[in-house]
This record gives sequence, structure tokens and C-alpha cells, in this order.
Amino acid sequence: MFLSQEADQFQLPVNETGFTREELEELLSFLESNEPVSPNSGSEGSTRAVYSPDERKKRRMKSNRESARRSRWRKRMHLENITDEVNRLSVENQQLKNRLSAVINQYHIVWRENEQLRSESEALWAKLLDLYWTLATMQSR
Repeated sequence: MFLSQEADQFQLPVNETGFTREELEELLSFLESNEPVSPNSGSEGSTRAVYSPDERKKRRMKSNRESARRSRWRKRMHLENITDEVNRLSVENQQLKNRLSAVINQYHIVWRENEQLRSESEALWAKLLDLYWTLATMQSR
């Protein structure tokens, strides 16, 4: 209250500061209110007393619109990044499926060759055993 009484006693230098009488009175009342000013309050907090409630509401609405626009942009970028990753992973998944299919086909080929070689090995062992019996019979006579 002391400052507002002084403001009434003296002529406020409206033309020198560029502020209107109402803006200066609002600024003085703000300084008089003993509200703590946070250094992290940003530019909005430092100019809060200069604007009328309607102006503050308009600035807040503008700020909210800008914040919503940035939020939508971030959401769109996030969605694009996720979509790109889904596409990349789908391609990688298809490549892995193709490689798996090729490995399975190669496995079947090798398995068949192994079965064939096993069969031939058994036949050769049978012939070798037969030859041993024949040789043993010839030596025992």
C-alpha cells in the first residue's frame, strides 16, 4: 500500500518508460504484494504484471495452442519413427525367415546325404564282415 500512495503523490513518468499509467500501477501493485518471484518462472512470469487479465488469458491460450501444436508434432514424429521401425523390423523378420527356410532346406539335403552314406556304410560293413568270414574260413581249411 505504501507504494500506491507514493504513486498517487507523484506524477508517473508514462512517456519516459513506454508504459501506460494502468500498467505502471499494476506493476507497482505486483511489487507491493510481496509475492516471491521464482528465477525459473521464465519470461511469462517476469511479464505477468504488465498484462491485463484478458491479455494474460489470450497469451495463455496462444501458449497452450503452441504447446498443443508442438505436442501433436512430437506425437506425429514418434508415430513416424515407430512406423519406420515396424517396417524395418518386418523386412528384417522376412530376411530371417528366408534364411531359416534356406537353412532348413540345406539341413534336409545334408540329412538325406547322411542317411544315404549311412546306408552305404552299413552295406560296406556287411560286405567287409562277409569277406572276413570268407577269409577266416579259407585260413581255417
